[in-house]
Amino acid sequence: MTGTTIAGAPRVGRMPWPGLLALFSAAFAAVMTELLPAGLLPQIGAALGVSQAQVGFLVTGYAVASFLAAIPLTALLRGLPRRPVLVGALTGFAVCNGVTALSSSYAVTFGARVLAGVMGGILWAMLVGYAARMVPPERRGRAIAIVSAGITVALCAGIPAGAALASAFGWRAAFGGLAVVAVVLVGWVRWQVPNFPGEAAAARVPLRRVAVIPGIRTVLGVTLLVLVGHQTMYTYVAAFAELTGAVRTSVVLLAFGAGTVAGIWVIGAVIDRFLRVSLVVVLAVVAGAMTVLGLFSGTEPGYADALGGAAVLLTVAVGLWGAAFGGVPTLLQTALVNASGPGNADVATSMQTTVYNAGIAAGSLAGGVVLEGAGAGALPWTTLPLVAVALLIVIASRRQAFPARRRPAG
Repeated sequence: MTGTTIAGAPRVGRMPWPGLLALFSAAFAAVMTELLPAGLLPQIGAALGVSQAQVGFLVTGYAVASFLAAIPLTALLRGLPRRPVLVGALTGFAVCNGVTALSSSYAVTFGARVLAGVMGGILWAMLVGYAARMVPPERRGRAIAIVSAGITVALCAGIPAGAALASAFGWRAAFGGLAVVAVVLVGWVRWQVPNFPGEAAAARVPLRRVAVIPGIRTVLGVTLLVLVGHQTMYTYVAAFAELTGAVRTSVVLLAFGAGTVAGIWVIGAVIDRFLRVSLVVVLAVVAGAMTVLGLFSGTEPGYADALGGAAVLLTVAVGLWGAAFGGVPTLLQTALVNASGPGNADVATSMQTTVYNAGIAAGSLAGGVVLEGAGAGALPWTTLPLVAVALLIVIASRRQAFPARRRPAG
């Protein structure tokens, strides 16, 4: 099946907004389900009678389950019609968040979180490919950007709103609200999202053959490098802000979040015409931002502030980092779908989901080692070479992974 032969695909110039917004909302709900406990550690710990560290394991359990489930379950379910699988994952979110809201047992809550992680692994492997199949090839990047924006909105607005809801009405109300959102999404998906057939057994490309499609491993390699580099810096950005003494952590996070929103909006507007150029530009901007942050980190608190205007420069650098990185996931996801073809998108995306989680884990670990051994000032210099190598690979891979011209639909 190709991008031009999918039954019901919209004509050029039309965007199926209700369906894409349903997928956007599914991405939003998935991020909220995964990360909300991190902002509610004291409340959940007190209610379940466990330490905050144990509450943190609720996030870890989700991530590990998602990491382990993405590829095998995607392969197992790829023959089934797509919409029932999507509805099943959202129903799983509703059940798991409902159990979390009602549970007084840490063991039961942990089990619900692990099952939610499994649902997340299935969902993330589907969303990008689903969006790509709902539109003509000429609109594929924009559709993926719309769905991916659900991640950004959840991080920038959803998590703070969820924490505020929990403060006002209790943490159980926050998870109960997420369960209700998932139920609403089930109805929305059944109403507005088209149902695509699963892959016929004779047409299924084995996982190992998907992995060796030209360009796939290159895109996955760039994804890993960028995620490790980004997470190395971002996980410990509070320690970096404290080191410089020029900008408060809250300002740094606000600048990064605002930049991310702007970045994904800009990339959504240009990605279908300038994917390769856009990826080169954003990676170059990240590398430049890391250079600025490294030069102005100093070795003593307050060093950067003594340089005059450092607060403005550092805030701008962080904002540019956020704007550039905001578009990176969408660009890499679109490049992967283009390389694999829509028929193999779910399997390829499941591999990328696994790589994302591996990159996040490796980056957080690497950042911690660097922080303990060399201090926060070394974090930008650790990120810079990883991003630079990714940039060089993109520049060199102009024929398959990141072609200068869009390939014919197929």
